[in-house]
Amino acid sequence: MVVERTQLGDADVDRIFRALADATRRDIVRRTLVTEMSVSRLAESYAMSFAAVQKHVAVLEEAGLVSKHRRGRERLVRGEPGMIARAQRLLDEYEQLWRDRIDRLDALLADDST
Repeated sequence: MVVERTQLGDADVDRIFRALADATRRDIVRRTLVTEMSVSRLAESYAMSFAAVQKHVAVLEEAGLVSKHRRGRERLVRGEPGMIARAQRLLDEYEQLWRDRIDRLDALLADDST
């Protein structure tokens, strides 16, 4: 089985999983999938500077996991479930590769025992 990477290029996959490798960024994604939040409201939730939270949001935005838009003076952050779904499909494809491999191993072992 060939992994098609759900139409994501290597650079896209790298950006997504690098972004999700950080606990703060995963938490930002989780929060913004539930409801859009301003960057300043997000910053109140973490023991770090506003600028640090902005950098985390920028990494997530570059990976397509969140988007930002302006409402008045606020910059609102919204989780992007479509990109999460694409990442999930990629992981599902890898899981299927692994399951196919186990099935082939089971078949080989069954042939050897007969």
